[in-house]
Amino acid sequence: MALDIVIMAAGKGTRMKSDRPKVLHPLAGRSLLAHVLHTAGGVNADRIVVVTGHGADQVEATVSAPRLQFVRQMPQLGTGHAVQQAVPQLHDEGVTLILNGDTPLTEAATLRALVAACGGDKLALLTVTLGDATGYGRIVRSTSETGVSTVQAIVEHKDATPAQRLITEVYTGAMAAPTALLKRWLARLDNHNAQGEYYLTDVVAFAVADGVPVTAAQPRRASEVLGVNSPRQLAELERLYQRDQADALLDAGVRLADPARLDVRGSLHCGVDVAIDVNCVFEGAVSLGDRVQIGANCVLRNATIGDDVVIHPFTHIDGDTLGVTVGRGSLIGPYARLRPGAVLGAEVHIGNFVEVKNSTLADGAKANHLAYLGDATVGERVNFGAGSITANYDGARKHRTDIGADVHVGSNCVLVAPISIGAGATIGAGSTVGKQAPAGQLTVTRARQVSLPGWKRPVKPG
Repeated sequence: MALDIVIMAAGKGTRMKSDRPKVLHPLAGRSLLAHVLHTAGGVNADRIVVVTGHGADQVEATVSAPRLQFVRQMPQLGTGHAVQQAVPQLHDEGVTLILNGDTPLTEAATLRALVAACGGDKLALLTVTLGDATGYGRIVRSTSETGVSTVQAIVEHKDATPAQRLITEVYTGAMAAPTALLKRWLARLDNHNAQGEYYLTDVVAFAVADGVPVTAAQPRRASEVLGVNSPRQLAELERLYQRDQADALLDAGVRLADPARLDVRGSLHCGVDVAIDVNCVFEGAVSLGDRVQIGANCVLRNATIGDDVVIHPFTHIDGDTLGVTVGRGSLIGPYARLRPGAVLGAEVHIGNFVEVKNSTLADGAKANHLAYLGDATVGERVNFGAGSITANYDGARKHRTDIGADVHVGSNCVLVAPISIGAGATIGAGSTVGKQAPAGQLTVTRARQVSLPGWKRPVKPG
């Protein structure tokens, strides 16, 4: 039996007060629609159809998924009209699952349960009971003489009577229906309502009239079906999502100084006895080895951190597409910056206000203060002095610096690439080195110090 998924993503989202299409607003580092597509991928659909409208070009260029197709709703004339645009893409037989593109917290297990409730011969609605049901379509039920409660209709909030607005069971926007019946019901929709729109919810009354059973399934918790219509709601869902991430980490044994002050905007894998202080952000794919300690206010993106590493506060590690690797026992920060392509061996020290980019530092290398290492290969046990830099860019091309093992680079040195510093060499403080420095020798390029007796500072006239 074929399973098709239709995701409605055509709305403008006026209350977001943004030029960005609503479904592209980010939650935990990826768009609302990307979250829904990720969840839909866990339901093993044969086809996913996203209905776009406002900002269609931008939406279609931004998201991707296996077996994904797009159709456009122009103009936007309601939810029923949106699904009508997808009809030509649906299989003739099987089940169609309909979702909203702005409900990012729904779990795949919930959607699988909804499809199971449909069973190929029933209309299944995902409903939830809310304390405040304002704005939601109400589930209208009837009770038989034997006490069995069955769904009879969904009434939109703006069309509901005062009595119906007291109903707390609401429709979440997700349903599963036999595709052949759904196509027939969609063809019968009209727009004779307060909004002048074609409501998808009217198919419930059609199902009842046709004698098709209407059943309901519920999510594990109400937060799964919360949608986003305003920046305030988006912020609320962000915190719900992040609390889930924090709880999962705590359950796995991670020590979080404050679960409310953590942001995971991708995947975070932690070894044993990991400790994370407050206000840390993890983006992309981040892996923390055993006994790693992350100080407060750190940002890590696309990075692999080895065992026993200590990352001091206010460190920024951004691997981008190349990644960053930090070897076991290393000490990083505070206020350090590791950029794409930084590969650090074991027990490397990168101190305050040190930046490393596209460079490899072998075991035991140290750059403890105010330094820049770009496009460099640094040998074991090198000591790179405070204020020293590799001058790797000539205005047109990047060049590499090769520093051998056991080199000592004094403070305030400039190594002008391309250049090679031999093993065991010492570069005297304040030197600008543009030629190869021999192994085991002292290389100094400072000018002779001169003192001028009788010299006086200029003074301002008058």
